[in-house]
Amino acid sequence: MSKSDFTRRGVLGTGALAGAGLAMPTILTAGSHAGYTNEPSGDTVTLGFNVPQTGPYADEGADELRAYELAVEHLNGGGDGGMMNTFSSKALKGSGILGKKVEFVTGDTQTKSDAARASAKSMIEKDGAVMITGGSSSGVAVAVQALCQEAGVIFMAGLTHSNDTTGKDKKANGFRHFFNSYMSGAALAPVLKANYGADRNAFHLTADYNWGYTTEEAVRASTEAMGWNTVNTILTPLTQTDFSSYIAQVLQSDADVLVLNHYGGNMVNSLTNAVQFGLRDKVVNGKNFEIVVPLYSRLMAKGAGANVKGIFGSTNWHWSLQDEGTKAFVKSFGTKYGFPPSQAAHTCYVQALLYADAAERAGTFNPCGIVEALEGFEFDGMGNGPTLYRAEDHQCFKDVLVVKGKEEPDSDFDLLEIVEVTPVAQVTYPPNHPMFGGPEATLGSCNPGA
Repeated sequence: MSKSDFTRRGVLGTGALAGAGLAMPTILTAGSHAGYTNEPSGDTVTLGFNVPQTGPYADEGADELRAYELAVEHLNGGGDGGMMNTFSSKALKGSGILGKKVEFVTGDTQTKSDAARASAKSMIEKDGAVMITGGSSSGVAVAVQALCQEAGVIFMAGLTHSNDTTGKDKKANGFRHFFNSYMSGAALAPVLKANYGADRNAFHLTADYNWGYTTEEAVRASTEAMGWNTVNTILTPLTQTDFSSYIAQVLQSDADVLVLNHYGGNMVNSLTNAVQFGLRDKVVNGKNFEIVVPLYSRLMAKGAGANVKGIFGSTNWHWSLQDEGTKAFVKSFGTKYGFPPSQAAHTCYVQALLYADAAERAGTFNPCGIVEALEGFEFDGMGNGPTLYRAEDHQCFKDVLVVKGKEEPDSDFDLLEIVEVTPVAQVTYPPNHPMFGGPEATLGSCNPGA
């Protein structure tokens, strides 16, 4: 897909794109990018993998770390090369990054912003990490992204879905491959209308942090625009494990749809409580009661088991896609670990390769060179079809998947089925959209640090 194709489909915002067309090299000079934080002086370069190894998103964190380790193996010339073989850019040769062997250090975000900042700071200051990546919480992503901006290193966000990450809290040193709350709402609404009708009363249970807020806002906006009524919304603590008291309030309302703006273990527990309370067997307002999970993952579906059957949601990527990039990644990951990767694993693996590729094309680890190489970069072969890293907000734009829980899964890994591949044009918005901070929200300037 050419840059003009993206423009016609409405993906590009105002302003000229920096960077190249599909997989073309960025031309920079080393002299223009001298002096930066943690410039590697030896024959290795260190990346920092900051993931939730404890807390409610620990399952996602474990899969992210598996993917990062696989990416490092491929970058250093081990294994079968995975998506390096299908990636439209051919800058990566399996010889490290810019001739330096890739090493890594890890940290535990604990799904807490303060802990995540502390571990990222340690990796930058003590371990010499030139790039930080990871996380399965938008609160963590926003906090670490701000730290990386201050420190003068690149932040390649892991699993973060809040609009804020590339909205009001976006930073020049930060990049997100994962999709966002707006995209989920835009993709889900037509499917929900087609299956459940336009006359519905929705009750939202929402995780009490920035991801929950923006997801509720996006889903409310898209469903209310098609005719749904929002009867109530309740914020729930991220540390909550028993949602029975909240489900009781849903039962006492006039709602005939429950929207669970929860992720990870929170979603598993809240959905389990909802099923235990008999919500899925209820008839309200003459309609079968329905449950919606805006952001799905295979790991969540596995945790919730049979409770996910028939429930709609959206996802960034799924291992059952049949494009060559997906097949290559699933083969590599499955061979190494014995099971298919989650969307968290996928987005983290891709981010690691995109960073390495940008450094190769830029000819430097200087974060300002990386920014130049990634802004406006169009690529393919990474599992989501043609994708653009938009220059104005450092958000990737690509097709979005709507999925639902399978009624008769073949295995514990085959719990979701793709029901719609939503084209990128349907989930695209202008960079100054109000949900993303409006015209006041700007990237600022790249900070090289030293």
